[in-house]
Amino acid sequence: MPEVQLVDPNDPVMTGENSFLRLSTDGGQTFVHRNSHWRVLWSPAGQGHVLFIESPILGGSPRIYADNAGVARFLQRTIETMLYQPFADESLPIIDARFERSGHSLSTVEERIRSSHDEIILSWWDFMDSFILTLPPGALNRPLGVYSTFLPARGAQLSINGEAANGKVILQERFGRPMTSCTLAWSETWTRPKV
Repeated sequence: MPEVQLVDPNDPVMTGENSFLRLSTDGGQTFVHRNSHWRVLWSPAGQGHVLFIESPILGGSPRIYADNAGVARFLQRTIETMLYQPFADESLPIIDARFERSGHSLSTVEERIRSSHDEIILSWWDFMDSFILTLPPGALNRPLGVYSTFLPARGAQLSINGEAANGKVILQERFGRPMTSCTLAWSETWTRPKV
């Protein structure tokens, strides 16, 4: 009987959540509203929450809201640079904000982000079957690996200062599984090869 490897040979980079909410007005050719919401439970920069957002309601340029600026910069340097380059621009200022979650994954999940000037609400509902993503370092030509539980949502909404964003959730297929452009990514751990 072959020996079972019980411990991943790679080093952890961070663990937590990285849910995303992307809305399109052209059937998925482009995403006019982009949100990358992080809840970091452990990283070398500590714990914290970060929202990377790009929306015409906020002027169209990327913004960063966080309750730990060090975690935001860490995510920019290590992970967002692979996911969406405009969010990795370290010249972007970091806006101090408070983060709160309500609801649950059997109905509707809401993430509320409040700064001194803005209130942003991300909502996901009507969830499809969940699945576990397992991408070791080197997969998809990325230097980091990621393991995550994806909960795709058929329904989602972005609200900024009381204004609901236009655009629709896009049904997609990724990694051979049906999913959408608006997905909770929980129990997420990023890894890198051991040096």
